[in-house]
Order: sequence, then C-alpha cells, then structure tokens
Amino acid sequence: MAQAKMHMDNDFLHQAVTLARQAIGLSEPNPRVGCVLVSPAGDVLGQGHTQQAGGPHAEVMALRDAQAQGASVAGATAYVTLEPCSHHGRTPPCADALVKAGVARVVVALLDPNPLVGGQGVTRLREAGIQVDVAPPDHASAVAARELNIGFLSRMVRQRPWVRMKMAGSLDGRTALGNGQSKWITGEVARADGQVWRARAGAVLTGIGTVLADDPRLDVRAIETRCQPLRVVLDSHWRTPPAARLWAEPGEALVCGLAASHLDEAGRVRRQVLEDAGRSVLEVAADTSGSHPDLGVVLSALARHGVNELHVEAGARLNAALIAGGWVDEYLVYLAPKLIGPGRALADLPALDDLSGVVDLRFHDVQLVGEDLRVLARPPGRAAF
Repeated sequence: MAQAKMHMDNDFLHQAVTLARQAIGLSEPNPRVGCVLVSPAGDVLGQGHTQQAGGPHAEVMALRDAQAQGASVAGATAYVTLEPCSHHGRTPPCADALVKAGVARVVVALLDPNPLVGGQGVTRLREAGIQVDVAPPDHASAVAARELNIGFLSRMVRQRPWVRMKMAGSLDGRTALGNGQSKWITGEVARADGQVWRARAGAVLTGIGTVLADDPRLDVRAIETRCQPLRVVLDSHWRTPPAARLWAEPGEALVCGLAASHLDEAGRVRRQVLEDAGRSVLEVAADTSGSHPDLGVVLSALARHGVNELHVEAGARLNAALIAGGWVDEYLVYLAPKLIGPGRALADLPALDDLSGVVDLRFHDVQLVGEDLRVLARPPGRAAF
C-alpha cells in the first residue's frame, strides 16, 4: 500500500512539473509552478500552472479547473512543484486558497527560498490540519523543479540572476573566421534550439561591440513566445544608436552605461540623445578601472528588475570579462563538427603560464542537436540552492 502511494506521488509530482514547464516565457518574474489536484481514489480533479505576473498562480488555476468541471476538492491531495505562497503580493496567498478549498494533503516538490515564504506556506497548511509532505532534495521532481526555477532561486538566494552564457563555434573553439565571417558555423537545428533557451530568459545581454557590428534584434523568433525577454546592452560610453534594431517592438530594451562623471562631453551628449528618443537607460557605477560598468552592479540591478535568468550572447571581450569576474553560472555551448583554424575565439581569455589557473567546469548535460553538439557546463558546486 505504501509503495503504491509512493508511486502515485511520484507520477503526479512529475505531472505537476510538466505543467510548470508551460509557464516558461509567461510567469516572469514569478517562479514556474504546476499543480495537480487528485481525489482520494486517484482521479485528477483539476490542474494548472502559473500565469502572467499579477495573474493566478498554479494552485488557483487548478482549483478553478476543478470548479469548472463541477468537482469538489474536499479531501483531495494537491501536488505542487513549489511551496504554496503565504503572503499577499499581486495575488492572495495560495496556501489560504488550498485551506479554504478543504484539501486534506499537499505534496511539495521544492520549498520556496523567497524570504516572504521560506517555510511559512508549509507551516500555514499544517496549522490548518493539512498533511504536508515535502520531497527530498534528490527526488527526481525536486531536481526538475529546481532546474526549472534555477533563475528564481538564484534571485531569491543571491539577489542576482542565473547567468547563462551562450556560445557557438567550431570544434576547435572558433566563433568566426579572422575576417568576421560566421554564417553559419552551427546548423539550423542548433540555432533554433538557441532560440528556445533565449525564450526562457528574463533578459538577453550583449555588449556594444556586438550591437555596432551586427545590429542584432536579440528577440525570440522562429518559435512562439508569449513574452519577449528584456534586451540589455552594456555600453560604457552610450554609443548605442537610437535607431538600433534591438529597440523594435515587441519587447523592451535597456542600455547600461557609465554615469556622467566618467564620460567626456560627447558621451554625455550621446546619453542624452538616447533619453530624448525615449530609450530606456540605466547609469551604472564604474568598476575599478573606471572605464566600464561594474558587472556585479549590473546583475544586482537586473535582479531588482525581476530578471531570473540572464542569457548572455556577446562577443569575446564581454564574455571574457564575465568569466574573469566569476559571474557565469552556466555555459551553453554549441559545437559544430568543423575545424576552422585561426579565427575568433569564444572568449578573449588571457594566456596562462600554469594549468592551475584554468576555468574549471563540470559537464551538466551533453546532447546532439541536429549535427552539432550542445554542451551545458557549470563551475563546480554552482546551483546548490
């Protein structure tokens, strides 16, 4: 009997995680959560996932689904991928909604590190007489829920987004020929897959060099998305053209540059031109060199803006700066089965005299995507939320 119950719990938690994935590109800055309501006999009464910010959360969507089908959830079990919230934000507490509905048990895949929740949702449920079971950290659904919300967890715990650096190149690590030609090193399937990863991010970051050289849109295209990520440009001296393609709707863009005290007169004029054109700008404190925005300050500002996952698509110089600062949490690298020889590197990392200075990583996932190899790698111990 206990084994059958465990099997059922595993199945419905997995189903809740599957629902939570439907919130990708929709629920930012809120976490991606799924909920399944199940009768004592094992029948699904209602299910749902988090909607857009300000809209209903997964638990409320599942309760509404049950109500629409004329099903009573009294005595039911709620399977939820993240601890039900216990505070009044844009919406009332989900823990209260479950109590009011009369559910008898709640199974939670992952506790919420949000200081406004942080175990209080579970406490509230238990105080109302509801049995609450929390999956162990190594449970498959707990791991899946953690990966799905890795950016939200990063923002709650570290007050900065999860930084994912996307790079694409040849097997010998070249993103382009020496003359800049790069279309196309990786194949169409890999490029479409890159769009999927871009779509799950709250913001896409690039540098002014890429903007001036390529005039990229940095939006999600070729696949459907309900919400475009914020396009962010690191532009120390405000050289981003007011008519650059990244400003085009849908979606929004933001340029981060130095304050007036670090600019010459031409830089101050360029900044004012952007502001006069109605473009969003953010002045950032300088790093120790005094000539570039402090990357830590930029990440903190994006976290306050509600960015959970930051998707970096930049040139070799900005890539190297982010790597050197230890800001990169995950490397998303597409490698084509091609050898180019001399050309442009993935990152302008300095030459080393000793192997002890290498950037040490661990493979997290390796897959063939079309004819190319997709590698996900992380620094050791990263993501221990």
